Amino acid sequence: MEDSKDWLAEELKKVEIWEKDQSDLWFWEKLGRLPFKFIDKWTPTFIQNKIGLLIDELGQYVQTGGSYLSSTSKVTSYYPKEVVQTLEDVKNLFVSTMDSAVDGLTKNRKNLATVQGASTGIGGIFTLTIDIPLLLGLQLKTLQDIAICYGYDPNDKKERLFIVKCLQFVSADIVGKQTILSQLSMFDSQDEVAKREVLSEMQGWREVVFSYRDQFGWKKLFQMIPIAGLVFGAFINRSAINDIAEAGKMLYRKRRILERLQNPTIQ
Repeated sequence: MEDSKDWLAEELKKVEIWEKDQSDLWFWEKLGRLPFKFIDKWTPTFIQNKIGLLIDELGQYVQTGGSYLSSTSKVTSYYPKEVVQTLEDVKNLFVSTMDSAVDGLTKNRKNLATVQGASTGIGGIFTLTIDIPLLLGLQLKTLQDIAICYGYDPNDKKERLFIVKCLQFVSADIVGKQTILSQLSMFDSQDEVAKREVLSEMQGWREVVFSYRDQFGWKKLFQMIPIAGLVFGAFINRSAINDIAEAGKMLYRKRRILERLQNPTIQ
């Protein structure tokens, strides 16, 4: 569909409605956090240590991309090669075309997460340590590929900071979500002072790990049981990828729409 100003403004309203809807999660998030202290108290040390390693891995990702960095050459995997060959080509596509590419990517990653969660859930607590870094890697790669679909380069450290903020957004409470949305609204600000403040604030990526660790609370509880963990692992991993893909799509989509609305050539 053509990116007219009226269409873009209407789509921006939909994203803003989605942002407001995130407040509906408040009660369930508070309820869901109740058992975390008890779960952590009885979780074996080697599981806790594995989760703790996420701090170092996320730090490496922000700085260098580490082993999680996606290649922008994959852009032709999401669009016909005769239409798109570089990220610059993607930037000229209609937003609706970008949306379709992300929807296809999301479906593929959800299926992959389901299989991954089921296979690592069979062994219960013994295979949970394998599942944790695998799921983190899949979430990061999904967000990076969504960035590529909207024409943003995950090789750019700025984009990796945005991706980590998306990761934090999914597992934050309503107060945290509002703060993150406020930060991201200034992410592409032309005001250099405001931009520096946001980037400086976002360097505190370690806070992401604590909320991310809470996200594994239920996972640790249900996947500790061998065989039964297969069902819970498949469901939880699929749900985790669905949530991260939805947030990534909405937040990156909003950036692209706002950029298009500022383009004087669009009527």
